[in-house]
Formats: sequence, structure tokens, C-alpha cells
Amino acid sequence: SPVAFLLLLCFRTLCCKGQPPPRPEYDLVCIGLTGSGKTSLLSRLCSEATDNIGPTTGFSIKAVPFQNAILNVKELGGADSIKKYWSRYYQGSQGVVFVLDSASTDEDLEMARTELHSALQHPQLCTLPFLILANHQDKPAARTTQEIKKYFELEPLARGKSWILEGSSVDNIDAVKQSFTQLIELLEDKDQDTGRI
Repeated sequence: SPVAFLLLLCFRTLCCKGQPPPRPEYDLVCIGLTGSGKTSLLSRLCSEATDNIGPTTGFSIKAVPFQNAILNVKELGGADSIKKYWSRYYQGSQGVVFVLDSASTDEDLEMARTELHSALQHPQLCTLPFLILANHQDKPAARTTQEIKKYFELEPLARGKSWILEGSSVDNIDAVKQSFTQLIELLEDKDQDTGRI
């Protein structure tokens, strides 16, 4: 009967709104020297405790949820013994997060610069969007993002690439979320450019 049909329609609308559309997932690789703060930042983004964090040996993967996407972040340890194997884990990445300690020694900063340059030029990464986080901005010795941009020669090196350089600290996780949101926008743009939906 029409009444039963209408009731069924109302019931369906109330109870079966349907699943929200699935959020797109992106696979990222996260690199940077030991002590740059990769694990702490990712743990805070996942609302995990950061009290007893030690250096990452090998790699770890975290699914970091955002409102409009889920980022599957493969974080690679930054020790010398691990760095030489980084490139083995690049395949399948859709974006790169590079974390550097902006309050580190000149020697470590030079090493970070070398690693970033080689990542930006690596065949599997060179076309991907980059998020560069100048971490530990809360420390007195921290260099500004302008100083980092100049020292790392980002303008000439990354010309034609999609990249973001932002300051970060584990105490200001909202700013870090904002940086990742910008990266998601770059990833979405890249998806549209390549015709993926």
C-alpha cells in the first residue's frame, strides 16, 4: 500500500543515511636525521603519548587521520646505518615529509641539507609534493624558516616542484596539522592532474 511504502521510505531515510564517502588515503614517506622529531610529531598527530620516545630503528607506519584524508606515513629511522637504505622504501610513495631540527649544530644542518637535496632529486621522489618541517622552533637556537630556505637553497633546488616549508614544534600541534592539511591539498591537486579521482 502507498502508506506502507511511504513509511518504508521515511524509515530508510532516518536509519540508513548510508556510510559517509570514504576519505582518500595517501601513502607518504617521512625522512629526516635522528633527533629531528619525526616520531614525536607523528605520535602527537595521532594523539599518542610522547614521553618515552626513542630513535626509530628501521621504520614504522602510522595512519594519521585528517578530516578529508587519511595519511599512511612510513617513517624511516634517521641513523647513519639506516639512511643508506632509505631509497628501498620510497616506492609507492605519493608525498614526502622531511623533518629537520632547526636548532641543530651547523654540522647536522649541513647533513640534513645533503639528505634533503638527494631526496628532492631521487627518481622516485622528485615529482612528488614535499612538506619540509623546520622542527624545534620552540628552542632558543632555532633558525627561522627564512634562514632555512636560504641555507638549504630551496628556491633554486625545488623549482617546478610542489613543496611547503613550515616551522613546527611538538608543542604547537595545531600548526603541524595545518601544514599537513596544505600537503593534502597538494596531493589532491596532483590526483586531479593525473586524472585519478
